[in-house]
Amino acid sequence: MNRRNFVKVGALGAAAGISVVPSRVIGKSLGHVAPSDKVNLACCGIGNRGGEITKALYATGLANIVAFCDVDMGAPHTLEVLKMHPDVPRFQDFREMFDKMGSKIEAVSVGVPDFAHFPITMLAMSLGKHVYVEKPMARTFQEVDLMMKGAKKYKVATQMGNQGHSEANYFQFKAWKDAGIIKDVTSMTAHMNSRRRWHGWDSNMAHYPAAEPIPKTLDWDTWLMTAQEHDYQKDFVNGQWRCWYDFGMGALGDWGAHIMDTAHQFLDLGLPYEVDAVMLKEHNPFFFPMSTTLSFKFPKRGDMPPMEINWFDGLDNIPSVPDGYGVSELDPNIPPASNGKIQPSKLNPGKIIYSKELTFKGGSHGSTLSIIPEDKAKDLASKLPVVPESPSNHFANFLKACKGEEKCRSSFEIAGPLSQVFNLGVLAQRLNTKLLFDRETQRITNNPLANFLLAGAAPRKGWEEYYLL
Repeated sequence: MNRRNFVKVGALGAAAGISVVPSRVIGKSLGHVAPSDKVNLACCGIGNRGGEITKALYATGLANIVAFCDVDMGAPHTLEVLKMHPDVPRFQDFREMFDKMGSKIEAVSVGVPDFAHFPITMLAMSLGKHVYVEKPMARTFQEVDLMMKGAKKYKVATQMGNQGHSEANYFQFKAWKDAGIIKDVTSMTAHMNSRRRWHGWDSNMAHYPAAEPIPKTLDWDTWLMTAQEHDYQKDFVNGQWRCWYDFGMGALGDWGAHIMDTAHQFLDLGLPYEVDAVMLKEHNPFFFPMSTTLSFKFPKRGDMPPMEINWFDGLDNIPSVPDGYGVSELDPNIPPASNGKIQPSKLNPGKIIYSKELTFKGGSHGSTLSIIPEDKAKDLASKLPVVPESPSNHFANFLKACKGEEKCRSSFEIAGPLSQVFNLGVLAQRLNTKLLFDRETQRITNNPLANFLLAGAAPRKGWEEYYLL
């Protein structure tokens, strides 16, 4: 059965009340044991960040790579991975890969531009495949919602790629929260003030950059996937897609998941009721502002007080820090930005968490928290709980979850609402306005256009089916 027939039969079966059971489940129910303890993995996106994900998953020793998919197999950035695995079948279209290799694939990594996460992930889950997806989960609020529902419907392991969820910060934050060290948090400053790809662009542009010849090795139509029609332009690909509202999520989507993640999960924040574009420097309708300050307000949760997160990005938009903050060292646990380096800034990527009694200073990714000022930290040193070590890195955690040995620490159930916080933040940036959000109905109540953009524009013709899976 090919992919399109599967979609049609699945839809008819659902309408008739018939469940389509993935073959992997049938096999287990009959007592079948795979001849290998490794997970058969297909990698979608094998250059740049996708290549790093591919290598990291393979390095765990828990995966057999059985297929590669990339829209540009001839690009320099894909060659390293291809040379490492010369005999692995290669595809430029993920649909063809699943048609031809579906029975041999157990799990899929998705290391492609933000806007392209959704169709690959939905098709993979509908075919019973476990999915590892780079952060953020998807570009629109609705797509993230459909991905969360798909994970529950198809009962597959899912992991979003915010690696800090398997490193020291995750286990420290949980231990300190459980021990009552972190409590009564009222606000958090989250900041990423390094240079971004669009800094230096002309924010007065009146149209997208002029079309350029499509490289011979690139399948441009498949690269666009569900996105609106665009002529090829070098500033749309190879990481430049992060700059544009049509394709990426800016600094917030790129770094927010590495900075806000543990606070969002362990403080049970969920979705905000208000998102305000406090300051946008050189706002324009095409790409992200040069500097942004956003305010996210969350209501009281149980015995936890209301909380506000203030997000700062931009070279000249450095937030104030409390007395006793100390020096902002460059933490070696924080990897370089997507352009390959973090340029020195007055404040390196991280966060400041304010509770009613204590203030915490932290970095990004797996960087741990410290209590400030230093004398307060010394007073509490004997009361701090033992922090357990991580049983597995983020990639091994996913592969072990595929085998039923662990539970994904950043599953779609956990990562979805966090990604939707960023979806709402980007909408406030794009429209340069304050948004009021009803957490119960999940609607924006004060701006009809913003409410429409929760779903975004209709997908290109021929790509509608992924919203029905």
